[in-house]
Amino acid sequence: MLTKAQVKYIQSLGHKKLREAEQVFVAEGPKLINELLSAGNVQPVSIYATQEFAGRHPHLTSLVEVSAQELERISSLSAPNEVLGIFRKPVFDKPSFKNGLSLMLDSIQDPGNLGSIIRSADWFGLRTIICSNDTADAFNSKVVQSTMGSIARVQLLYADLLSFVAEHRLPPLYATTLKGRNLFEMEPLKEGVIIIGNESKGIGEALLELAAHHITIPRKGQAESLNAGVATGIVLSHLT
Repeated sequence: MLTKAQVKYIQSLGHKKLREAEQVFVAEGPKLINELLSAGNVQPVSIYATQEFAGRHPHLTSLVEVSAQELERISSLSAPNEVLGIFRKPVFDKPSFKNGLSLMLDSIQDPGNLGSIIRSADWFGLRTIICSNDTADAFNSKVVQSTMGSIARVQLLYADLLSFVAEHRLPPLYATTLKGRNLFEMEPLKEGVIIIGNESKGIGEALLELAAHHITIPRKGQAESLNAGVATGIVLSHLT
């Protein structure tokens, strides 16, 4: 049975400040938990699971069996699903921006969009995403859930983007805009950093000026713009 202190602590991990202090994050659901348990660079701190999940994982030393009612108390989901895990944040080697593609996110603020972008990056083999400091927290529970385990395989760096570009020898920057070269006229890229802008404002002017190339997904209908997560998937599908 969970103590009040345990419940309070788990609930408090919904706050970014405490997650950063503890260097942990929360994940829920058997599929996501199994993905994270199989990742070599993510270690479980505690796994809180119902009897159903516990019965399938008898060798998990970090597992604490809880009732469905207890799981509901600590879950952030509207429909809790068997298990909640607290994990150490993933550990990565020093990133390399050469001989491959990376993403740079300028003020992506919707957790769902960020989760989709991380998942797309993982699908297309990207290993690094550089985020502006005001981009949504990658370890927000909504982001973690929507990555479906990709959070363990894609390294996210948070920085002032203008300073980051100035301080690192990056391959060419490709800015996604509404007025650029037709994406479908381009050959796949061997290396580069693709910039995705804010959902409503796009890429900031100062960062846009640093991009060697502007690229556009040609529009055929009347929609004002594409969802940032959808646009990222289309761009990566073509350029990889």
